[in-house]
Amino acid sequence: MAYLKKKSMEFLKTFDVPSKNPSEDAQRRWREAVGTLVKNRRRRFRMVPDLDKRSQAETQRRNIQEKLRVALYVQKAALQFIDAARRTEHPLPELARQCGFSISAEELASLVRGKDSKSLRLHKGVDGLARKVNVSLADGIKSDDVGLRTEVYGANQYAEKPPRTFWMFLWDACQDMTLMLLAFCAVVSVAIGVATEGFPGGMYDGVGIMLTIFLVVAITAASDYKQSLQFRDLDREKKKIEIQVTRDRFRQKVSIYDIVVGDIVHLSIGDQVPADGLFVDGYSFVVDESSLSGESEPVHVSTTNRFLLGGTKVQDGSARMLVTAVGMRTEWGNLMETLSQGGEDETPLQVKLNGVATIIGKIGLAFAVLTFTVLMARFLYGKAGSPGGLLEWGMEDALSVLNFFAVAVTIIVVAVPEGLPLAVTLSLAFAMKKLMQERALVRHLSACETMGSASCICTDKTGTLTTNHMVVEKVWAAGGATTVSTAKGFEELTSSALSEGFAKLLLEGVFQCSGSEVVRGKDGTTTVMGTPTETAILEFGLGVEKRTCIEHAAAAKLRVEPFNSVKKTMGVVVTSPSAGGRPRAYLKGASEVVLRKCSNVVVDRHGSIVSLTEKNYGKQVAGAIDTFACEALRTLCLAYQDVGGEGELPADGYTLIAVFGIKDPLRPGVREAVATCHAAGINVRMVTGDNISTAKAIARECGILTEEGVAIEGPDFRQMSPDQMRSIIPKIQERTHQSLFLLNFVAERWCRW
Repeated sequence: MAYLKKKSMEFLKTFDVPSKNPSEDAQRRWREAVGTLVKNRRRRFRMVPDLDKRSQAETQRRNIQEKLRVALYVQKAALQFIDAARRTEHPLPELARQCGFSISAEELASLVRGKDSKSLRLHKGVDGLARKVNVSLADGIKSDDVGLRTEVYGANQYAEKPPRTFWMFLWDACQDMTLMLLAFCAVVSVAIGVATEGFPGGMYDGVGIMLTIFLVVAITAASDYKQSLQFRDLDREKKKIEIQVTRDRFRQKVSIYDIVVGDIVHLSIGDQVPADGLFVDGYSFVVDESSLSGESEPVHVSTTNRFLLGGTKVQDGSARMLVTAVGMRTEWGNLMETLSQGGEDETPLQVKLNGVATIIGKIGLAFAVLTFTVLMARFLYGKAGSPGGLLEWGMEDALSVLNFFAVAVTIIVVAVPEGLPLAVTLSLAFAMKKLMQERALVRHLSACETMGSASCICTDKTGTLTTNHMVVEKVWAAGGATTVSTAKGFEELTSSALSEGFAKLLLEGVFQCSGSEVVRGKDGTTTVMGTPTETAILEFGLGVEKRTCIEHAAAAKLRVEPFNSVKKTMGVVVTSPSAGGRPRAYLKGASEVVLRKCSNVVVDRHGSIVSLTEKNYGKQVAGAIDTFACEALRTLCLAYQDVGGEGELPADGYTLIAVFGIKDPLRPGVREAVATCHAAGINVRMVTGDNISTAKAIARECGILTEEGVAIEGPDFRQMSPDQMRSIIPKIQERTHQSLFLLNFVAERWCRW
């Protein structure tokens, strides 16, 4: 049966003739021939589409195509007309023409804001725009032209909302519903008291309530206004961010507010783009535009997509940018102009107290109405039995009714807790003052209550617990470890451990495999521009150059993979002078990552290379890394490998050059602050991406990690089953005096539980 089925399929394949797309006339002739053989019309054409309908559909399709073609031509012409109108809408101001510029600020801003690639091509790309704003992409602008460019193209400052006045805070403080009810009761109390008891004896109760309201409003408004003034000064200092630019042929740091159109800005991972601009050159440059567009997907910026918007964040890579718009002409400036500050939510304590006050007020109002109703009913009943009845009313009757109303108001006044807002305000103001004495500035009084509920503090290490001023403390190179933080140790390294060839290899790796740069100023001084870690290694390289009189040779970079927190490495491929101009790859990064990619190691000052598996050299290197880490030193490895003509970074097979132990001293008072938190019942947890041994050592030095403390790495935590995670987390939470220390990549997973 299967054989017959197979044969039938092969037989049918011979009749699988592709369609020849016959014409309509041929199909009509075929139908006429079939019609002579099959007389039943329904059977004759039941599987064949009607030719007349097919002809109508084809004609309709051609008409639609023609209409679309005409519409596209019209749209294209309209867009060209709009572009021409836009160009006429941005005439060049006379001041810009006199200053040597050939493009207006509005046209520059609209080009980048609209990501107009066509206009960019019309201006002959970045080079053409650079000529129109009179700047060299290599040398940058001249410092003497900053004022002129600010006058023509504007300053990099955003329009801020005017500060709130004291009267605004006073008005906000008066919006409390309890205070409004008390104010109404105070007015009624004064009116009734004066009417019944005379002046001034009848107004004491009402005036007392008014005085309480005044104190509550005045203290709240004064405290908030004072904090707003202090925070304005704090925000002004916080926004003084420095960014690297090229001016007068030198790379230097300037304030973000001093950026002008034409500046060449250097951007790297973590930087915020200071203004709108165009990508000049760079490596693996990725930005996060979610703050502007709301899109979570990162945007790759390159020569095919050069547009950079101010306010976005550099997620990966490094680049140079030509600034084209600053201040309110940027996309971020337009967004900031439309934003308005929203109101603040009440704290849990305020919500509960307001709820209690409202409930008590409603109960008091109900009893007041009931009391007034009973008194009035009793009065009217007695009045009805009198000789005059309900029709005769005198002054005594009016005073009696007024006295009933006074009793009702008294019940409301007594029921509403008028001292509650004052007590809360005074206590929070006292807490704010105490926090200010501890150098903790609080913007709003309610934040004191919120912080009082904190039971755990998760803190970063670098820059928070430490000073973020790093220096190379120890180096493992040429088969041995040396302390280089002292002059004697540095001399020992350069004299005994480094030959000329090995020194050139080390220096080339230090200076070429780096995202930072050594800049020589106008006065001849040398400055390192970059991150603290890169600065520490480059300063070490400068020290080696100074003591060995061997300068690193310039090398052309063929490929660069910048450092990021995921790979924990950075790599570069250069045409190495020490390798005879052949491509050489250098790799630098976290010691545990780089060491896994190494197969060999340089073991002596002459540059001898042996396998890591020989004579336990691998264990020696791992032991040196552990020793550095136990001394609270950050460890980085530097390795190299000669590559082929492709210039690609190898995945493994590197030769280890050196291991750096970098010291990042603790901030003064950190240990005391951690002890204070522990005494207050607050757990302190350190979250870092450092080596586990380094992190443990620093955590112990801070007093975060105790002898009974728990330290866990992300990979170990991720390998646990959900049941294991559920079992270990309650165990840690029960031991409230234990400190927990997590790595960066486990923090998010931890928070889910």
